[in-house]
Amino acid sequence: MTTKFKNKYFEGERILFGANDLEIKNCVFGNGESPLKESRDVQLTDSVFTYKYPLWYSENVSVEQTSFETMARSGIWYTKNIKIANSALQAPKLFRRCQGVTLDHVHFGDAEETMWTCKDIRITDTQINGNYFGKDSANIYLDHVSIIGNYAFDGARNIEAHHCTFVTKDNFWNCENVTIYDSILDGEYLAWNTKNLTLINCTIRSDQGLNYLDGLTMINCRLIDSDLVFEYVSDLNVELTAPVLSIKNPISGRIKVPEIGQLIMDENKIIPEKTVIECEKIGERIAASDLNQEALR
Repeated sequence: MTTKFKNKYFEGERILFGANDLEIKNCVFGNGESPLKESRDVQLTDSVFTYKYPLWYSENVSVEQTSFETMARSGIWYTKNIKIANSALQAPKLFRRCQGVTLDHVHFGDAEETMWTCKDIRITDTQINGNYFGKDSANIYLDHVSIIGNYAFDGARNIEAHHCTFVTKDNFWNCENVTIYDSILDGEYLAWNTKNLTLINCTIRSDQGLNYLDGLTMINCRLIDSDLVFEYVSDLNVELTAPVLSIKNPISGRIKVPEIGQLIMDENKIIPEKTVIECEKIGERIAASDLNQEALR
């Protein structure tokens, strides 16, 4: 039997601890930690959380038109199967070690250290602001998502993204199996130490980005205002549609690009013949004997 709450103000620690089969509408959860800890089968609509740890160890939760205010921090940990739509999430550290997270039309005002070590995540039409989003998480689908904040998805794996915008330094570091379509990526040092990265129809701007990779595919992409790319990258399969400022010491594979401003191939570091470069115009070629401190930076 469903228990319904409407137009209520809750206060006190664990006020609905362990409750099952709830419908909550137009309610406010005031001071008091863990109001819905270990709850099951919960529908929340038009409500507000103002304090810490509202949904820990919960299962089968549906949230609509609900706000998580700043002090509702560390709010959703160890929870399974939660859907949040059309909601404003102001609190940091909201998701940890969750499974089955679906977000649609959500705004994260402060996503600092959010969505860590979670899996089976689907995020659509969402704005995210904050550093270290998605750390060590897995099985992630993104569509029309905007992320502003550094170090997103560090150590994450199995990511698919469509029509997204990433304005973030050190994005996709230490990742595995990342495929991004029709997106914009803007930020320094993109995707270092990552394995199996595919970029399709993307525009990228990155200072010393796309280095130390194992397996990089780029199809119909642009690398604008990007320098010293592809350093120590193996298994390249790259087709760029616009000139690139500089390429440095790729390990192996194929690069097709209309123009390279500067090409550095240091035979003391790599075997140049292992990388096939198809290019109509190369402004400057630098080999080991030509290298100076500026080229080595």
